[in-house]
Amino acid sequence: MSATLSSEKTAAALRRSARVSVELLLVLLMPAVALWLLGRTWSVVWPLIVALLLTTLTWPFARFLRRRGWRPAPAAALVTVLFLLVGSGVIALIAVPVASQSGELADGVVEGIGRLRDWAAGPPLNISDAQITGAFDSAVDRIENSAGSVVNTAVTGVSTVFSGLITAILALFLMFFFLKDGPRFLPWLGRQLPGRLATDVPVVAERCWNTLGSFVRSQAFVGLLDAVFIGIGLWILDVPLVLPLAVLTFVSAFVPIVGAVFAGFVAVLIALVSNGLTDALIVLAIIIAVQQLEGNVFQPMIQSRGLGLHAAVVLLAVTLGGSLAGVVGSLLAVPAAALIAVIWNYLREQLSDPLEGPEQQDREPEPAPGGGPDADAPVPA
Repeated sequence: MSATLSSEKTAAALRRSARVSVELLLVLLMPAVALWLLGRTWSVVWPLIVALLLTTLTWPFARFLRRRGWRPAPAAALVTVLFLLVGSGVIALIAVPVASQSGELADGVVEGIGRLRDWAAGPPLNISDAQITGAFDSAVDRIENSAGSVVNTAVTGVSTVFSGLITAILALFLMFFFLKDGPRFLPWLGRQLPGRLATDVPVVAERCWNTLGSFVRSQAFVGLLDAVFIGIGLWILDVPLVLPLAVLTFVSAFVPIVGAVFAGFVAVLIALVSNGLTDALIVLAIIIAVQQLEGNVFQPMIQSRGLGLHAAVVLLAVTLGGSLAGVVGSLLAVPAAALIAVIWNYLREQLSDPLEGPEQQDREPEPAPGGGPDADAPVPA
């Protein structure tokens, strides 16, 4: 005989499920509101994020100067100037060789187009010159008919470049102030907060800062590996502009997905116009192999070790960030996941029951994700 359901237990279960569902909706409402506010203030938040990332790169040198007796303002100014010089040097390292070989590259482009046209005219495509000319004329007509959209696209591109320039300038100024006044932020923040928040928030902020530094260092190391391996492959194939292409690969590694595609496209194009189709295909194979090693081996291993995240979490975070916010989402997905993990681990520590007896004495404190605390670490607002 089957058991009969209890009406009281069923009603109690439904009430509990409804209460849990309402509480869960309220918990999810707060992140939704935070993301909405983030979108409304993105023009201010984005330079702040860029400045924080730049500060993690330059802070070790500023800390070195301060420990050698430098005042905060001169140390921050020197580091900012050196960063500008290094950035300008990287741009010159890419632009000067390209400009010096621009004539050779232009001749190579014309020759490459001619080779491609000859190849298309032969089997198996057998495309005649009349068909190629007709396709070219059709493309010209389409461009002429869509002149308005082309102009709008050009204006949008100019606006994007101008916005990027403004973001870079703001980020540099913020980086200077973070390097100068960053160590004073946590004590000031502790004095402004009441109760336990005066202790909890500075601790979480310090751990988040250490984790962010680990992310930037690991990303730079992954970019260096890409630049070295791809540069060696280009050097073996005697592709011109090896050093600029290696530098471009390193810089583009900080922009996931799109950066790698752009750097790879440039390298394959130069190999095609200078060395021919065979070497271009070999370069493409090298880039694909290195990118697969980076995406599936190097980056998950290095970032999971430096950020305290599992390799699968890193891969899923990049995929989710890219689907939600494109390139910027891919760039910020991993550090955002790491910072969420830092906050969750701290909350779990505070909400856990303390151990009793000898187990509590034998237990060692867990290190903060991303490295140990740094008393001088700047954690700007």
